[in-house]
Amino acid sequence: MSSEGGRIGRSLKRICWLLIGIAIAIYLIFFVPKAALPHVPERGYVDMHVHAAGLGYGGSGAYVHPDLVDSWKFPIYLRAFDISEAELHEEGDRVLLKKLSQKIANSLFIDQAVVLAMDGAVDERGELDLHRTQLYVPNEYLISELENYPNLLFGASVNPLRHDSLERLDQVVENGAVLIKWLPNIMHFSPSDERIEPFYRRMVEHCIPLLTHTGAEHSFNYADNSLGDPFRLHLPLSLGVTVIAAHIATTGETDGEAHFERLIPMFEDYPNLYADISSLTQINKIGYLRQALKIESVTERLLYGTDWPLQFFPLVSPYYLLDTVSLKQANTARRLDNLWDRDTVMKKFAGVPEEVFLRFPELIASTCGS
Repeated sequence: MSSEGGRIGRSLKRICWLLIGIAIAIYLIFFVPKAALPHVPERGYVDMHVHAAGLGYGGSGAYVHPDLVDSWKFPIYLRAFDISEAELHEEGDRVLLKKLSQKIANSLFIDQAVVLAMDGAVDERGELDLHRTQLYVPNEYLISELENYPNLLFGASVNPLRHDSLERLDQVVENGAVLIKWLPNIMHFSPSDERIEPFYRRMVEHCIPLLTHTGAEHSFNYADNSLGDPFRLHLPLSLGVTVIAAHIATTGETDGEAHFERLIPMFEDYPNLYADISSLTQINKIGYLRQALKIESVTERLLYGTDWPLQFFPLVSPYYLLDTVSLKQANTARRLDNLWDRDTVMKKFAGVPEEVFLRFPELIASTCGS
């Protein structure tokens, strides 16, 4: 009986400490005063890294591989997009863009967002290969739909190994694309492939930047993460392409060296290299933003982006940044309902300079000489 009583006593003690911990957390989160919001700019910011998706409803042509639809990740992504499959079926995939536009319009800080198409993998003939494609968002779909939403800009995607890649590049530029987006890890090509050189030269002619994923990729069921090595960007950079390394290569490694560490020295070598700060508040990337902001040659090339819809708890929380921001500041960010405002405020409190939030439109203007 004494042994049993001891176990009960220890259990009750653990429960008491747990309840005390919960009570302290509730007090700190809900009753500690908020910090003042950062200054709201007269000219709103542009989020240059926002994803779209669809299941082909309403004739969009969008596609998600059945293996991904059947995975545990799919319902999480639907919630993150604030959409249901029933809504997509009833209103078409375009309802996602409608909701996205409304959320941007309701933001205190963000005026516009670049919505990204996503080309797929191709076969040996340079044709779209849906069997090897996990996510496909056609350029044509965004071209036709985004004209209805002035606050949504067109980010195109062209697999450079398509047999008609140059013609496709010309087409998206003619239709207002502000950048070309790649995710080589799932598009299954290397940015260092010399066969791509004509595509790069045409990009330079069009004065259009390349936003390409760097680092490992874990959002899909499978990826070749060797293709996220930033060293593979030497070719386009040497040819004069303005390259934006998404996420500052903050995951994965090659030859025992972290991708982030491989990328950083490249900013000294290439004045046409930039990076975005999208996803850097995610729990698996905590600390990288603080590191990047300590390096002047990197900070002066950073661009603002979110990687929406990957802005949900528990992947992202203001309280993950308590080594950088105060509890008052974390509380202030948490209480903002608009996820773009929350992301902006979190990053401002974490020390991201105003210039980073304003740099993308300036980059587009300077890249294209307008």
